[in-house]
Amino acid sequence: MEAAQRIAPYRSRLDICTESVLSNPRGYALFLDVDGTLLELAATPNSIHIPEGLSDLLQLLMTRLDGAVAIISGRLISDIDQIVRPLVLPASGVHGSELRRAPSGAIEQISPTLPDDVVASLRKLVPRFPGVIVEPKGAGLAIHYRLAPHAEADILATIAHILKTHAGAFELLPGKRLFEIIPSGLSKGTALAALSQLPAFRGRVPIMIGDDIGDEAAFGVAEEMRGFGLRVAGEYFNPDVADFSGPRSVMEWLEQIADRPVRDSARS
Repeated sequence: MEAAQRIAPYRSRLDICTESVLSNPRGYALFLDVDGTLLELAATPNSIHIPEGLSDLLQLLMTRLDGAVAIISGRLISDIDQIVRPLVLPASGVHGSELRRAPSGAIEQISPTLPDDVVASLRKLVPRFPGVIVEPKGAGLAIHYRLAPHAEADILATIAHILKTHAGAFELLPGKRLFEIIPSGLSKGTALAALSQLPAFRGRVPIMIGDDIGDEAAFGVAEEMRGFGLRVAGEYFNPDVADFSGPRSVMEWLEQIADRPVRDSARS
């Protein structure tokens, strides 16, 4: 990839990636974030809109890439399954805290569940700030404040106290109108590294597509493996540095990679 970029410095990263995958799809592995990448962001985690035909498209990609397609998300794997059903894909949930290493395989817990006192401390924010959503995720926890942006400072103060009390055990990961507490040492990068060692993925060039700060670690790992980290424009990535204008353009690109004509409804 580095040689290609030197020869054609004015070609975009996405153009180089597209040409490479289309010429040899079985040489590549695809890792996909969910919210802000496959789905438009929503006011709450449960108010998402799932694009028509998403699971069919992912199934075509699985066939095209011989099974080398995985989801890497901050969501629980059980939530991912509901979004892409009836598919059950290789996946990582909660920023590397959960792994499913094979289609329809068991979910492996990489890190223990958050202590009860951490969850209880953060739940106290809900009655204080209407609109704040505290979402326990087993080994991690998300605090959504899109509907209560004025609560940001108080949320940060509460998290700082928790991190001090449990020194070294957890990390703060900011996101789009949310904060996440995740186990130290885990990330979407560790998840991509682990999934890349599975038989269907081993030896392939990784492509990670994501839209937020939590995806940066996975971009770094993919690029260290001479792969691609493709950014989706939105609240975190400026359009000037992004490869996709939003989830709709991601879907259209995936249609191209899957060798399926883009549906008219996807363009409207």
